[in-house]
Amino acid sequence: MSWLHRPFAITRNPGKKEKDAPEKRPEDGAIHDAVFGEIDVEAHGPNFRGVGAGGAFVLMTKANFGLGVLAIPTVFSIMGIVPGILLIVGIEILLAYCASFLGPFKIRHPEVYGLADAGYVFGGAVGRELLYVIFSIFMVFCTASAIVGVSTSLNAMSLHGACTAVFVVVSAVMGFLFSSIRTLSKVSWVGWAGIASIVASVITLTVAVGVQDRPAEAPPTGPWDKGFMVVAHPTFAQAMGAINIILFSSSATPMYFGVLSEMRNPAQYTRAMGYSLTFLTVFYIVIGSVVYHFCGQWVASPALGSAGLLMKRICYGIAFPGLLASLTIFNHISAKHLFVRLLRGSHHLASNSWTHWLTWLGCTATSVIVAYIIASAIPIFGSLIGFIGALMCPLVAIIPELCMWFCDNWEWNGWRPGPLSPAKAAQAALNCFLLLVAALFCVGGTYSAVLDLINTTMENGPWTCANNAGSLI
Repeated sequence: MSWLHRPFAITRNPGKKEKDAPEKRPEDGAIHDAVFGEIDVEAHGPNFRGVGAGGAFVLMTKANFGLGVLAIPTVFSIMGIVPGILLIVGIEILLAYCASFLGPFKIRHPEVYGLADAGYVFGGAVGRELLYVIFSIFMVFCTASAIVGVSTSLNAMSLHGACTAVFVVVSAVMGFLFSSIRTLSKVSWVGWAGIASIVASVITLTVAVGVQDRPAEAPPTGPWDKGFMVVAHPTFAQAMGAINIILFSSSATPMYFGVLSEMRNPAQYTRAMGYSLTFLTVFYIVIGSVVYHFCGQWVASPALGSAGLLMKRICYGIAFPGLLASLTIFNHISAKHLFVRLLRGSHHLASNSWTHWLTWLGCTATSVIVAYIIASAIPIFGSLIGFIGALMCPLVAIIPELCMWFCDNWEWNGWRPGPLSPAKAAQAALNCFLLLVAALFCVGGTYSAVLDLINTTMENGPWTCANNAGSLI
């Protein structure tokens, strides 16, 4: 029976203890997994359960860290330093709270691979298909934003040495090649290199803007007003735009299901996730506020252009491996999402067969081609991440996770909810409130993003040759 029609074995007893590691069969050395089936490592097939706690931390961190941090200083220029810090802390806590439900949900329901499978558990076939479509669109847009980021880096380093449309194609090809690595355990080394390069690049930028006389975007001569604000007074659309940036910077949490499914011990997920989001929050606040302190209203987007032409080229050169790592991870998870659906229940899923390889490479190619089309249609970095943060992030990083909590913690008899303890009743009320907050983010943020897209497309059309890295001066 195909996966599309095969019902999952749903476990609804939160007290039932599931095995934290895959079952090993000593007689043949194979590993049995509820998602990937028989994983025969001794036969040199792909090991889809090889990610350790350290690898999980770096994959989760790199999935968020790279594109979002380049736009974080813009949040402070919109909101002011104090509201900006409060927004970052508040949204990071919200996303960490929702992400904390993934680990227990995966352990209770080991057959779950991604949001679509989780949707089947709490929403049946309709929930599965709806979340499959939403997550697929989200992943393709994330891949598209990473393609734009890599093309921006190539433009900056080469002083716009070729048409931007050419750099977008080159970025897409590189993304296809690197993301075709089959397992996340082998992709994790790309993540380590990516984190190191982004950290080094942003620190270099921070030092550069601290020692320069004025930001690159400020008037070159004469007096200039930094425009540093403790509390700004943005319009509703501007404020929602700032929230969109923060959401995008840490809303890769639904991708964590893919990491969870390839972890050797899923019980280690919550600690790795907590360390990852804590690192992101501290880094965003420190780097974003320091860059804003020195640049004020003249901060560039992406921020690597804030220190002048020479430093922009240097910073983008240092950051290039990190931007390429983001593209690799995004397209890998996007393709794996489709790959598992196509081959689930078949022995080809965890083998070295021709069917396995052709399907896998077809999935990575399909994902990157669709992302390339989107990246070419919206070639401006800030506009693209704002649109993703508004329209997609609440639908994948907040709402489904809250539904998972209700599924496993609130028993229903027909349409009547069962009794809850006072603590769980309070948490249920909190989760209902957070659902309303997510709806506000989605509606208000989309309104802001659409206004920005309209203004952007009037200046820069699709498949443009215009430099998306900013001024050459």
